[in-house]
Amino acid sequence: MAGGRDRATPRARARSTQTSTDGAPTSERIIDAALRSFATRGYEATSLDALAAGLDITKQTILYWFPSKEVLLEAVIDRSTVELAAALELALTRASTGWARIDAVVRSVFRLAARRPELLGLVREMGRMGTPASTRFVRALEPLVDRATEFLEAEMDAGHMRRHEPRLLLLAIYSTVIGMVTEVDVLRAFGEEPTARSLVRRRNEILGLLRSALVIDPH
Repeated sequence: MAGGRDRATPRARARSTQTSTDGAPTSERIIDAALRSFATRGYEATSLDALAAGLDITKQTILYWFPSKEVLLEAVIDRSTVELAAALELALTRASTGWARIDAVVRSVFRLAARRPELLGLVREMGRMGTPASTRFVRALEPLVDRATEFLEAEMDAGHMRRHEPRLLLLAIYSTVIGMVTEVDVLRAFGEEPTARSLVRRRNEILGLLRSALVIDPH
């Protein structure tokens, strides 16, 4: 590198500095819009033309940043898993041990459902899409799954929780919680409107169910 010359290409430098009029990087605005559309309309029903129109940019601008719809999906998954993992990590670090950690994680997911419903909508969509999207999503969260498995095994070995196969238990908890916060049509079929009050009630009911199924009463 003679003279410390900047080796970045003009396109790379443009990518690092280009922003919209509201100050948000164009690439982030595209990811935000794609996340909302994938979560609500579904990946297959989302078109780059519609995303471009909603953002008041051209389709070519999207393709400048993300060469294909598949690449855009990967970017959405990567950023979303980082945000989701950060929220769960924060909940875990604030909790002590035992049941408090499960309680904290479930509450964190329900807070996300109220604050960032598109994130959990994407989780639901990944389950419906199958591989390779779901594989990418799961692999990104694998470190958290490993930690949760070790935690459950330790609690069971200590006699604090009833014995279950840890990964199957995690899958059951995941399916129950995600289903209760994302499957709006199913909830409505059971007469449950997705309001803030009903969200809190569902959270408390799930916590009660999990506690009674897992925690061994020392008395």
